[in-house]
Amino acid sequence: MIHSCVRRGRVTPGQQRALDILWPHYGVETVRDLNALFGRDAEKHLEIGFGNGEALVTMAKAHPENDYLGIDMYRPGVGHLLLQIEAAELSNVRVMCADAVEILQDHLPVHSLDSVYLFFPDPWPKRRHDKRRLLQAEFVKLLGQRIKFGGSLHLATDWKAYAEQMLEVLEDAPFFINCVGGFAPRPPERPLTKFEQRGLRLGHGVWDLLYQCQDKSLSTEN
Repeated sequence: MIHSCVRRGRVTPGQQRALDILWPHYGVETVRDLNALFGRDAEKHLEIGFGNGEALVTMAKAHPENDYLGIDMYRPGVGHLLLQIEAAELSNVRVMCADAVEILQDHLPVHSLDSVYLFFPDPWPKRRHDKRRLLQAEFVKLLGQRIKFGGSLHLATDWKAYAEQMLEVLEDAPFFINCVGGFAPRPPERPLTKFEQRGLRLGHGVWDLLYQCQDKSLSTEN
C-alpha cells in the first residue's frame, strides 16, 4: 500500500488497481542507494513531476541501459504511470509519490544522478504566487549538489514568464553551464507528449533549457 503521496486527487478504478497491486513492485517509499534499488550499476535519471508518466516511460523504453526514477505528488499520475510500466514490461523504472525537494535533500546522496528532468512544472501564473514556483535559487543549488560532475539538467515550460525566470536563476548558478547559451530547440530525446502537442496546436510556445553541472564546490554544503 502506498503511504507517502502528498496530493490525492481523483483516482480511476484502473489507477487504484495499479496503486494496490503494482506499487509493491515499482513503488518506492524511501531510497538511499540507487544502485541497490535497481540492482545494477547504470546511469541514473530522475524526472521531477512526471505528470501522467508519458515522457518518463518513453525515455525508459528508448534507453533500457539507463535507470529512471520518477517523483510526483499526485496519486492519479502515479497510478497511470504504474499501468504504463506494467504494459511496457519495464524493469528500469521506479516511482515515488512524495515531495521531490524532501527526497533530494534528505534521501539521495550527493553526486548520485546523471540527469534531472523538469518538464512543464506548475507555472503558478499569478505574479503573487511567483515564490511558489519550484525552480528557485535554493532548489537549483540542491540539484547542483545531487547531479554528478558533467551530468545534465533539462527543463521545459510553456509559460514564457516562467521560462525567463528559469533562465535568470540558472544563469546565476555558478555550478551549471548553459549548453547552448540561451533557450534551446527541443532536443529529440525529450518526448513530445500529448499535453505538449495540444499546446502547440493552440499556438502555445515551449521553451527548453539545457545545462551541464560543472562545479562541485557546493556539493558538500548543507
